[in-house]
Amino acid sequence: MKEQSREVQKGGKYVTEEQIENAGSLGATDKEIHDTVLIAASFCMFNRYVDGLGTWAPQDRKLYVERAELMANEGYANVDLYK
Repeated sequence: MKEQSREVQKGGKYVTEEQIENAGSLGATDKEIHDTVLIAASFCMFNRYVDGLGTWAPQDRKLYVERAELMANEGYANVDLYK
């Protein structure tokens, strides 16, 4: 189903009937194929949204390590990212 995911990045109409039939012949259910396309399309939308907002990501890996510990210990709901 990776093939369908790659095609969705180009656009939904790039997913072919042949790819869907191939995934089915390998044991993928209609629900699994649907979910694969939905997840790939969602990631495309999220990435475009974030890019469109002109966001940035810190380059210092240390920040991610520190935040991971904070999230693991306190969860997401009560985290003050500015402390």
